[in-house]
Amino acid sequence: MQHDALTAAGCYRIFTDTASGALESRPELDAVIDQLRPGDTLVVWRLDRLGRSIRHLIDYLDTLQQRGIEFRSLQENIDTSSSGGRLVFNIFASLAEFERDLIRERTKAGLQAARARGKVGGRPALLTADKLRTARQLYEQQEMTLAQIGEVLGVSRSTVYRALSKTTQD
Repeated sequence: MQHDALTAAGCYRIFTDTASGALESRPELDAVIDQLRPGDTLVVWRLDRLGRSIRHLIDYLDTLQQRGIEFRSLQENIDTSSSGGRLVFNIFASLAEFERDLIRERTKAGLQAARARGKVGGRPALLTADKLRTARQLYEQQEMTLAQIGEVLGVSRSTVYRALSKTTQD
């Protein structure tokens, strides 16, 4: 059905990915994007055939626009070679940007609320207070390297270094 619709729309070359569109690597899509030249038009049966999220769609369409390649979706009647199609594209882009801003604001507000309740984000520290005290004592004795101290404590050399440098700054 999709092939018939694309052929009826005048497409002379049809690329078909058999893998899910949600995957990062889509060889046929990569091949068609690579072959497109300025003045060409990428035609898809439906928008969801190009990308699974608004963000992916906007990124693809933006890349195409920068390269001088038009875009057309048969089911949604979007055609970036027309002023109406460009308007729809820009509305999509604005909505995607708005969505990103909302997510950013909610995340920031959530983190602030958690901090106000005394919650601390991030991974738990690998060096407990006892291990940090031991690391400091071993380091001050100057008998072991940072790597050896890390081995004794079961952490990496860089973890010991970061913890020691942080405590000397505090």
